[in-house]
Amino acid sequence: MKKILSLLIGSALLISACDPSDFSDINVNQTAVSSVPNKALLTNTLQALPETAFSGTAGNRHSADMYIQHISEGPYPGASLYTARNFEWSTHYTGPLYNLQTIITNAAAGSPLAETGVNGSKDNQIAVARILKAYYFWWLTDRYGDIPYTDALKGNGNFSPKYDTQQSIYSDLFKELKEAAAQIKTGEAGVKGDQFLEGDMAAWKKFANTTRLFMSLRLMKNDNAKGRAEMADAIASGVIVSNAENFAYKFLSSDPNNFNPWYENYTTSLRNDYAISSTLVIYMKPKNDPRLPVYGEVLSGEVKGLPYGVNAAVNIPGAYSRIGDKFRGAGSPALIYSYAQVLFTLAEAAQQGWIAGGDAVAATHYQNAIKASFEYNGVYNAGTYATFMDQSGIIYNSSTAREQIMTQKWVHLYLNGYESWSDWRRTGFPTLAAAPGGNQPTIPRRQGYPTNEGSINGKSYTEAVTRQGADNLSTKVWWDK
Repeated sequence: MKKILSLLIGSALLISACDPSDFSDINVNQTAVSSVPNKALLTNTLQALPETAFSGTAGNRHSADMYIQHISEGPYPGASLYTARNFEWSTHYTGPLYNLQTIITNAAAGSPLAETGVNGSKDNQIAVARILKAYYFWWLTDRYGDIPYTDALKGNGNFSPKYDTQQSIYSDLFKELKEAAAQIKTGEAGVKGDQFLEGDMAAWKKFANTTRLFMSLRLMKNDNAKGRAEMADAIASGVIVSNAENFAYKFLSSDPNNFNPWYENYTTSLRNDYAISSTLVIYMKPKNDPRLPVYGEVLSGEVKGLPYGVNAAVNIPGAYSRIGDKFRGAGSPALIYSYAQVLFTLAEAAQQGWIAGGDAVAATHYQNAIKASFEYNGVYNAGTYATFMDQSGIIYNSSTAREQIMTQKWVHLYLNGYESWSDWRRTGFPTLAAAPGGNQPTIPRRQGYPTNEGSINGKSYTEAVTRQGADNLSTKVWWDK
């Protein structure tokens, strides 16, 4: 489906190089699509959503999962050794982000491509596009720092977009998400072409609010007052309140829609490139964490983690535990946001004084977050949970509370590499060591701009690099300073 829609959209954008006055009878492709309705643009856009949870684009898809040491590489070590320094962004600007801007433009102009009976009400089309646009821009700025934002998506109207500061981008994204949620009309026709939330406009409101909740934590170091205010407003506006409300992208597990990318790696391509990291196994195994045999396959009665950052080819099958079946089935969903993630956020907020209640409330949210994680992974029963929670290092301790909260959040966010990487960058937890065989002595703090930015947008690129300090993996983004 993704490939088909991409071809349709590409065909709609073709411009003939011939002179129509000379070839009026033959210069028209009778089979080409001349326009694409908003619902098709939305479907195509949403198919890029799993990349934000599964650590990015093909070629460097699982880099953040390795930064954060959820997984390790086997036959072809590279990303875990920090060999990839520059990361492409053009497919996101010319793909989902451009599609979303087109949806907004079509709906605002009353274009036939946004006809309400086919695509949903005008306000709902615009609102969903604004929410998703903000989400994708948030994901990009957290990877790179300063990026093209206000000057972006203008096509031939601006070939040299300036890079906005991450602080200004965050400020505008909060505004966009709040306004878009308010623009939603639950009494009007929901958006069509929505394989993510199936046109449920109340759920789209909650997705926008939950996004603001998680964004607010990034401001704890550099804009504390705004972060606290945004968190309070997001909570009051309504966020996820149960596992039943988790946001997950559902793969169809059959052609023509994409399979789960882990399934494609292991089963379709027979590559066996990745195994669960020994870092994660070493933490979970002594605690008899019942999630461990869900996270990794069981070999001879145990989950065997692959040492992280080994600068040598390793054969994985039978020797090390590959990712568990729950996460690598053809139709295994990509979990975008979860109730446990919200509870861990509230636990940290209470412990840090951002919301009322102090350690008492923080402990309750922390305990409930682990319970929700157990339930999501299908391992909860009262006895197992009680035994797990009664262990040293797991029992809530006010002197080590933040480390406990963030470490258990890291465990829960298994394979959601970018979000867990952002948590580690802003808190330093869990405590991780850089790859011993890596190409630099520290775990990356950001990803480098595309290699051609200096030549095609030199002035703006140079300004951004000067402002941030450098363009390398060790440079900290604004909220990480």
